[in-house]
Order: sequence, then structure tokens, then C-alpha cells
Amino acid sequence: MAKSKTKLAYKCSECGWMTAKWTGRCGECQAWGTIEEAGVTPATTRTPAAQVTVDELAQPITEVDASHAESFPTGVSEFDRVLGSGLVPGAVILLAGEPGIGKSTMALDIAGHVAATRTTDGKQRKTLYLTGEESAAQVRVRAERIGTLNKNLMLGAETDLGQVLGQIEQILPDFMVIDSVQTIQSSAIDGTPGGRMQIQEVTASIIRLAKRHNIATILVGHVTKEGSIAGPRTMEHLVDVVCQFHGDRHSQLRFIRSVKNRYGSTDEVGCFSMRDSGIESIDDPSGLFINTFATPAPGTAITVAMDGHRPLMTEVQALVSTSGGGSPRRVVTGLVQSRLNTVVAILSRHFKIDMTNQDVYASTVGGITVHEPAADLSLAAAILSSRSDTPLPRSTVVIGEISLAGELRPVTGMERRLKEAFRLGFKHAIVPKEDELTTPQGMRVVQTDSLGDAMTAIFDPAFRPPPRPSAGQKLADVIKLSPDDVWDN
Repeated sequence: MAKSKTKLAYKCSECGWMTAKWTGRCGECQAWGTIEEAGVTPATTRTPAAQVTVDELAQPITEVDASHAESFPTGVSEFDRVLGSGLVPGAVILLAGEPGIGKSTMALDIAGHVAATRTTDGKQRKTLYLTGEESAAQVRVRAERIGTLNKNLMLGAETDLGQVLGQIEQILPDFMVIDSVQTIQSSAIDGTPGGRMQIQEVTASIIRLAKRHNIATILVGHVTKEGSIAGPRTMEHLVDVVCQFHGDRHSQLRFIRSVKNRYGSTDEVGCFSMRDSGIESIDDPSGLFINTFATPAPGTAITVAMDGHRPLMTEVQALVSTSGGGSPRRVVTGLVQSRLNTVVAILSRHFKIDMTNQDVYASTVGGITVHEPAADLSLAAAILSSRSDTPLPRSTVVIGEISLAGELRPVTGMERRLKEAFRLGFKHAIVPKEDELTTPQGMRVVQTDSLGDAMTAIFDPAFRPPPRPSAGQKLADVIKLSPDDVWDN
């Protein structure tokens, strides 16, 4: 007979983690001050291993059938890029994003594409879409608008976990979408839909069923106002892939990034365009982040940013104007504020430029956000270009991180960056000095570890285009560089 006794238990109000002793911090979700007394619960000794009946004995790894783990494409190229090679049977993907960003449209588009594909034996893939946020009629209207109507796409509206599991057991699809996990409620668990215990139970139940029947699954999830995924952190541990779907509401661009992926890399990013007709994959998004002018404009510089493993051509713009008094303003959009402050300080110190009475505004084009320091050199070039009213050549890219000592530091993925620039027609590049750097044939690449030498090459008169006249000015009256703007190398 197993000995039984009672013990005092403590429970985390955030994630439901249980502990025998009170602690100030949860051992699961790492939240502070969430451990509460859960009352006295019976405790029994564990069942001896000899009394446990094993359903399926372990077997040699060489005899395990790996055919059930072969992935298949969804038909959405950018989503397949993020996953690695497509959907894996039995894999559960958590697709999270802000409200109104397009998660439901994205999930419905993926479901429609999967329903139109066939298995290796020629059968159409059975797809199930269960919504708890909208009615079936509303989802059908959206499917008509984005062109994903398919007889092989099964649609249902359920909010009860028992009904959801029953639908899955009877249909047994090859792929299913649950939209969203926060709207499903289990009658066996106390609490309202969207609560942490409800989310944990719903997620665990759906995952068990998906693994048992090898059903590739997408769970649509919400995020909190801080940007983290709503629900207990255990939900992220249970699923196989966690994808973040985000973008600027004022832009058509949408991005998918995987922050966890058991079947591929977490460095890939998928680019999409949100239109009235639905979401479209953008296989080559570099041209979206570059402006095209008939004549080059001062204050613009082209760089190559890395988003995961993908190089993206990015235009950095800067505007330098006289300050109206008080502290000068430093405003950024799509860049890091601290990097702008650092670059302005470096230019003031090493080039002896007084910018204490000048405002500096910097931004990127197309809604892209650049966090890496490889954009330092392009930001510095754009600031000097705007301050001197001197346009830079449109055929030149500038890449590099600037140190506080006024030196250029190498950045990762330089060969991929240069290949992407050359593919898009750029003939010149100014980059940090790097050993054994392979450059594209036909591209003039200047390598230097000095910021002064880099600026000299960037503003080389041999490659400098004619100034762009401003409103009300003639070309002959354009202001040229003043002696105060000439830096000392």
C-alpha cells in the first residue's frame, strides 16, 4: 500500500507551476510575487516502476520509421522559408501577433494553399479550419475575397474544447488551423477563456491529438501589450515552432520570424504584402526599401542589412537642419536611437564638426527596421551628405560598423551582402577591411579600416553625381561644400 499524507502546496498564479515551498520567484515563468498558497493537498508516494505497463517498448533508433516526419510544402513560399522545408506531420506551430495584424488572413491563406496540394500518392490533403473568433459565414466571405475557396477545406466554428477535439477525431485532417487558442474553453477547467490554466489545457489537449494522428497544426495566438505571447510560457515549450507575425499598420509589409524552430533555423524571415486580395509572398523584397529618384538626393545612402540569413538592400535617409534653440533634436524611424547619438558624436569628435546647434532626423525607407550596427557607415554618410547638400552616387553601397575610435569594424555576412548589391546593379562598395574577402567580379570594392578614408572614397568626385537643385534654385546656384565641412584625415 502506498503511504499517503498531506502537504501544503503553493501555486503560481501566472502559469500554474506547483511547488512544496514558497518562493519569491516562479521556477517556470520566472515571474516575481506570483506564488500563492494553494491549500493542503494529499501526497502519495510514486508508483513503483515494476507496476507500470508500457504501451510501446523502446526500439533501436535504426528501426524507427522516419517517413512520418517528412515535410511537405504549404504552397506559400515565404512561410516555407521560415519553417525550413515546409510542414512536418504532427508538428504544432504557434503563430502569434498583434490584433488586426493579419494572423487570421495569413492562416486562412495557408490552409487554402495546403488544401490545393496533393500527397505523394496523389490524394488531396484534407484541411480543417476551426474558428472561435468569427462565424463560419464571416470566414467564408474572407476566403472568397482572398481566393482560397476549396471543397477540400473544411470549416467549423467552435469554442468548446470537447467539440473541437471531436471535430478533429471525426475528420482526421492532414492539416488544421485553430483560430485562436485564446477563444477555446475546456469545461473541465475553471476559469474564463483566455486564462492561463485554460490556455495550457487547450494547448496540451490539441497537441496530444495532433501528435497521435500526425496532423500538422497551426495555433493562432495573441500577444500582450508588452509584445510577448499571451498565456503561460509552458505553451511555447509545448509547441514545436513559435512564429511572430508583425509589421507596421501603416504599411503593407508584413514579416514572419521564428523564435523557436525544432525543424529548421530561427534566422530566416518571411516577407509578405498585405493587400485587399489577401497576403502575397514577396520573394525578392530588396527593391521595396530603396527610393528611386531621377537625380540623386542629398542625405541618402544605400546599405545592405541582414535580416537573419537574408540580405536586404536598405536606404538610410538623414536630414540635418538648424536647431530652433535649446537642445538639438535626434529623431530616428526604423533605426536605433543610441546608434544615431553615437554616430553624431563620432562625426563631431573625429571630423571636428560642430553639430550642437543642428537637429538630425534619420529614417529608413519602406518600413524596414534595422537594429544591427552595420548601418553605421551609411548613417554617417547620409548625415554628412545632408549637411553638405552633396548627393551620393546611387551605384555605391556603404557597409560597416563604426567604433568610438573612428575605425571601421567588419560585420558578418559581408560576401552575401556584396553579392546581393551586385545582383541589383550596384557597382561600387565601401566596406571594412577583412581578410580573405571574396568580392563579386566586376564590382569595385574599397576596403579600409579608417572612417576618414571611407568618407573620402564615398565622396570621391569621380563618382559623385551632380547636385540636385532644390525648389526655387537653379543648378548653378547650388551651395557647395564650405571649408568648415572639409574633414581632416
